[in-house]
Parts: sequence; structure tokens; C-alpha cells
Amino acid sequence: MLVCERDTPKGLLVAVCDEECLGETYGDGDVSLTVTEEFYGGEERDREEVVDSLTRASVANLVGERCVTVAIEAGLVDEDRVLDLGGALHAQLLWL
Repeated sequence: MLVCERDTPKGLLVAVCDEECLGETYGDGDVSLTVTEEFYGGEERDREEVVDSLTRASVANLVGERCVTVAIEAGLVDEDRVLDLGGALHAQLLWL
């Protein structure tokens, strides 16, 4: 899984994707998502490192079955809120 962390004025923004999703575009009806290198490109991380990044994030975007499943199993994402965008799972996380 690839993880990109960015410090922003509103807190830590984390983007996570499964490596095979990078460069792909997924869609379902009116909704589409392009997994760009600029936003999602980052360092390869294992499960524990992904969970660590997500728990420190103020906001996170996740694309791919592996990383979304990791977030669900860690109790960070509600499975009922995950989108299936034409074959790729997508979730967003926001801590208030």
C-alpha cells in the first residue's frame, strides 16, 4: 500500500492506495475518481504503518480493496460507508 502524508493548516492529510490502483480511473455513474501520482503517490507501507498514519490523520482518502479493508478491520472506517467505484473501493475518513 502506498501512503502519502501532507501537513496542512487544518491538520494531517493522508492518502492511501493499493499500488495497482495508481494511475487508474474508476467510476460509477456520476461519480469518478482518478488515482493520481501527485495525490496518492507515496511510500510503500505495511498494515501497521497504514493504521498508524490513519490514526494520526485529520482527514484521509483511501482507494483499493487492501487499504480500505485494513481501515475497516482497524475500526477506522465503517464498512457501510465504503463506495464501490466500478471495481475499486473508496473511503474517506474525517476526524472532528
